[in-house]
Amino acid sequence: MSELITISPIDGRELLRRPHATQADAGRIAQAARQAQQAWAQRPLSERVTILSAAIDLVLSRTDAFADAITRQMGRPISQAPGELRGFAERGRYMLSIAEEALAPIVPPAKESFERSIEREPVGVVLTVAPWNYPLLTAVNSIIPALAAGNAMILKHSDQTPLCAEQLVAAFTDAGVPAGVFQYLHATHDIIRDLIQSPAIDHVVFTGSVRGGGAMEEAAVGRFIGRGLELGGSDPAYVRADADLAHAVETLVDGAFFNSGQSCCGIQRIYVHESLYQAFVDQAVELTRQYRLGDPLDPETNLGPVVRARAADEVRAVIAESVRMGARNCIDPAHFPQARAEGTYLAPAILTNVDHTMPVMNEECFGPVVGIMPVASDEEAVALMNDSNYGLTASVFTRDLEAARALGRRIQTGTFFMNRCDYLDPALAWTGVKNTGHGISLSILGYHSLTRVKSYHLRLL
Repeated sequence: MSELITISPIDGRELLRRPHATQADAGRIAQAARQAQQAWAQRPLSERVTILSAAIDLVLSRTDAFADAITRQMGRPISQAPGELRGFAERGRYMLSIAEEALAPIVPPAKESFERSIEREPVGVVLTVAPWNYPLLTAVNSIIPALAAGNAMILKHSDQTPLCAEQLVAAFTDAGVPAGVFQYLHATHDIIRDLIQSPAIDHVVFTGSVRGGGAMEEAAVGRFIGRGLELGGSDPAYVRADADLAHAVETLVDGAFFNSGQSCCGIQRIYVHESLYQAFVDQAVELTRQYRLGDPLDPETNLGPVVRARAADEVRAVIAESVRMGARNCIDPAHFPQARAEGTYLAPAILTNVDHTMPVMNEECFGPVVGIMPVASDEEAVALMNDSNYGLTASVFTRDLEAARALGRRIQTGTFFMNRCDYLDPALAWTGVKNTGHGISLSILGYHSLTRVKSYHLRLL
C-alpha cells in the first residue's frame, strides 16, 4: 500500500505519514457519503445551520492546534497562522447567514389556477480537493455552503497538509455533523481520478495548478457534473500618479510577500506611474529589508520558508532567468542570513528593469518575488495588466473613485480591487477568467453551483 509522507519545510524532516486509501476504501467512503446525505438533506435548513455554526465555533476553540499544524506542515509563521482560523470563521459564518436567502425558492408572479416555483436541491456528494497554501481558507469556501445546502462532503487535502483535513472532520463530527456527511480522504491522484469518473461524485471543487485543473476536467469528461476550478494567477497592481504612496507600498509589499508569496491572489506584477516609480521602489525595498526570515515557530518571524525545496528551486530559477535577461534584484540576499542557495529558505526579491518577456512577469511564480515596471498612462497599465494568461484579481491604487471604476471595467479579472489586494470578501463572488479557471464560490452565487434547480409547475383543478 502506498502512503503519503509529509516533510516539514522548517527543517526538512519527516513530520508524518499516512496510508493512502485503496480503491475499495474510496468506494466505501463514497457509499457512506451517499447514504448519509439523504438523511442530512431532509433535516430543516435551520438545524443544519445550527450544527455548522457550532462546528465553526469548535474549530476556533482549537486555534492553537490548527495553527501549529499549519506552521509545521507548510511553513507559515506561527504569528500569522491563527489569522487563517479567523478568516475561516468569517467566511463560514457569512455563508451560513445568507443560506436561507440563497436557498429560498424563486416564485414567479401569480398565475390563476397554477402554483409555480423554482427550488434548489443539493447536488448530492461534493468532492473538494484543497491545496496546502491556505488549507482552511480554500476549503471553507465549499465546505460550509455545500453542507448547509444538504450535500455530503468528501475532503481531499494536499499530501503536504493532511492534518488539516483530519482536524476539520474531527471538529465537525464533534459538533454534531452525522457520520458520513463530512469525511476526509488521503488518496493518490489515480484514486481521485477514478472516484471522479465513477457515479459516486456529483460535483468537484478544485484549487490548484492549471495542470491539476486540466486533470480534473479530463477525469470528469462525459460525467456532466459541475466543476469549480480555481487555478491560480499572476496578479497585477497599478499605482496611479494620484495614489497614496505610503499606503500603496505597505499594502503591496504585504500582498507580494505574505505567506512567502504562496497565494493564488498574491501580487506578482506591479505597474507604477513613472512620476512615483522611483519613490515606490525605494520605499518598497526599505520595507522589505525589515522582514525577518527564519524559523516559522519563532514568534518574531514574519517570513517563513516556502513549502518544499523543489518549489524553492523553481522560484530561484525564475529569479535567475529574469536577471539573466536584464532584470535587477534590488534585494541583496545577504541581507537575509537565513536564506540559503538550496533548501526552503528564500530571501524576498524585488525585480526592476523587467519586461513581459521575463518569466517573473509572464508566469505564475509561487514565492516571495515581485516585479515592478514604470508606466506612463492608464492605457499602458491596462494593456500590461491584461497581458497575462491569468485573471484572478487586479488592484488599482488611486484617490479617484470614478477612474477606478472605469479601469475596473477594462481589466480582465475575476475580482477588481481599489486600494487593497489579496483578500476575499465572502459577500462577493470569488471567480476568475482565462487560465485561472471557472466556477464561483462565496456569496449567494456560491450556493448556486452546489445545488441543482428543480421547477414546480402545479395546476389546480
